Parts: sequence; C-alpha cells; structure tokens
Amino acid sequence: MANLIELLKGQLMDDNTLGQLSNQIGAEPQQTAVATRGILNTLVNALARNASTPEGAANLNNALERDHDGGIFDQLSGFLGGNAQVANPRTANGAGILEHILGGQQSGAVDMISKVSGLSGGQTGSLMEKLAPVVMGMLGKQKQQGGLDIGSLVGMLSGTVQQQKQSGSPLMDLANRFLDKDGDGSALDDVASMVGGKLLGGLFGRR
Repeated sequence: MANLIELLKGQLMDDNTLGQLSNQIGAEPQQTAVATRGILNTLVNALARNASTPEGAANLNNALERDHDGGIFDQLSGFLGGNAQVANPRTANGAGILEHILGGQQSGAVDMISKVSGLSGGQTGSLMEKLAPVVMGMLGKQKQQGGLDIGSLVGMLSGTVQQQKQSGSPLMDLANRFLDKDGDGSALDDVASMVGGKLLGGLFGRR
C-alpha cells in the first residue's frame, strides 16, 4: 500500500515548491519544510482517525467522490501560487477542509506546528489552509487511479500512519500525542520540551 505522506512529499518538498510556499507565507524555506512535514503528518493522522468509524469512512469517501478527484495536481504550481482557477470551490476550500478534518483541534495543531517550525501562528495557519486541499487531492488521486473502495482508503491512511511510526518519524509521534490528548494543551507541553533538542536538530538537517 502506498505511503500517502511520501507521495505528498514527492510533490511538495523540492526546492522550487518550498520556495513558492515560503514566498506565499513570508518565511524561510527551512522553516516551511519543517512545518510542511508537520502539517502532512497531522492531517493524515487525523484523517485516519476520522475514517476509523464506518460513518467517518463513508463521509470521507463521499467527499473524495464529490470534490477531490486529484485534478488539483494538474495545476499544482498555479494553485500553490494563488493563480489557478478551480472549477469546484470546495476543492480548494482549505478552511472548510480543515474544519472537517480537525474541528476544534485546529488551533492547537497550529500552535504545535508553530512551536516546532518557528513559524508564527498566522504563517502556519495559512500554510495549513494551502496544503489541506493538496492532501485531499492526493487521496482522491489514489482512489481514482487505483479504483480504491472505502476499505482500501482506510487501509491506505492507517497504513501510512503505521509506516511513519515505524520509521521513527518524530513529527508523526508528535501528531499522535496531540490527537490522543484531544488537543487539550498537554501535547503542547511535549512540544515545548523537545524544541531546541534532538527533534529540531534532526528536522532542520533533513527533508
């Protein structure tokens, strides 16, 4: 089963795309890279959790069929740069997508990723809104290309989370702690204790 996060990183983590995203939010590419990986891990983890119930899985499948067929990747550069015209407004509605994925945990997720990356809350929030449609688009693209049913979609999401955990991804570990604690703030204490230590040292040294 494909690793959704690795597929997304393949589209987003090259120098040109990171530079484009950095220009959009007014940040350094190194910080944008860390925040991007944090956002991807958090959103995919949250999607896997949402899809772990029959109702959540059905809602996700319906959203993909209705609004996210992967076509966003046909004009990804234009979309990330704010120049693309998307026929279906819901396809590019990052704020609406985040509300469905994270709900009341969104502000806590922004705080967590800001602490890890060094971005401001506003920069992180803008980047998250920009990347949310891309995450849904990649999931929809895999569904279309592979003819995935609901069970296969759930398997891809849960499999991606497990692969990230097994690879020792510190950002997936943080996302998992945050979502486990329902974004009640205690996970942010974990982040604060790790900032400036091994976590950031490792993250800023790689992509």
